[in-house]
Amino acid sequence: MSSTSEKSSTLQSLLSAQTIVISSIVWAVLALLFFLLFSVPDAKGGEKPEWYVIGTYIFECSAFLAAAVLCLRNWKSPLIVSGRNVWLGIGLGMGSYFVGNLLFGCWELVWGLDPDVSLADLFYMVCYVSLSWGMILAVSSRRLNLEKWQWGVLVTMAAVGIALAVWVATPPAEPAATAAPERAAATATPASGTSAAAKAPALKPGAKPAAKAAAAKPAEEAEEHEYPPAPGWVQALDKTLEPVAFYVNLFYIIGDVFLLIIATALLLAFWGGRFSQSWRMIAAATFSLYIADMWFKYADSRMSGEYQSGGLLEVFFVFCGVLFGIGAVLEYDISTRSRRPARKRG
Repeated sequence: MSSTSEKSSTLQSLLSAQTIVISSIVWAVLALLFFLLFSVPDAKGGEKPEWYVIGTYIFECSAFLAAAVLCLRNWKSPLIVSGRNVWLGIGLGMGSYFVGNLLFGCWELVWGLDPDVSLADLFYMVCYVSLSWGMILAVSSRRLNLEKWQWGVLVTMAAVGIALAVWVATPPAEPAATAAPERAAATATPASGTSAAAKAPALKPGAKPAAKAAAAKPAEEAEEHEYPPAPGWVQALDKTLEPVAFYVNLFYIIGDVFLLIIATALLLAFWGGRFSQSWRMIAAATFSLYIADMWFKYADSRMSGEYQSGGLLEVFFVFCGVLFGIGAVLEYDISTRSRRPARKRG
């Protein structure tokens, strides 16, 4: 009876892990199809429909929330081989990113705001710190006796990551030939008149189609299409945080590169062995986060026009949450099976 009960428990645990992994893969595939089919801008206004942007938030937030729950389940289990604090850090990072996404969605979809720094950035920064802490603990638990070619891979990834991050974060210089006429046009405006640009209402970057269309119309017509005014504390907070925008962006650049290096070290440290599969998923999740962040920075600093959320490569944010969740499930399944007490023979 004891043997039958043990086998039944093992089978149930395996089926549960397989169900979660398959569900996660299905969610990632659905997200990819959603982004591929609907990320093309609307033919009329040149903007993505709002329902599509809401859908991207649903895919991302669901993936990060599920990953947070699964990682914190590992933290609560005393059987986890890699250490409970490792998964506490990763779980807090996933949860912080989920909260940050919810706040960013409120700023973007509810009030039509896109400040340089908002309350969401606080939680994104906590995510970077927590992930770094958890992954450093994972690497430190393994003795990094890397071969020469592995050190070469690590150094190469660091160099490429730094170079790419600096390039995408640096806006291109404005050509002198186009900048001069613009300055001349600005100074040639008669003092007694008011330019059309001055009459147009101020518009924050990344505003939605309705707000952008309103900026090109008289103020009377624009009022019909404006978003509801943001609460006073939101406007005051955005204004207060505006001076630190440069340092926040610098933090993201450094954080992305650091996580890329740590992920590469994890991949090399856990190469082979019983627990390598789960940490390959964690490394792939970190690479996905790096790709999505680099795309977002590239689109924001180098693409012409205002960038709207929901670009195709932002699907890597969904992949990031899904892969962290899968890594947590694989780690939990292997740890609980390998440390289950052996059946006594009597």
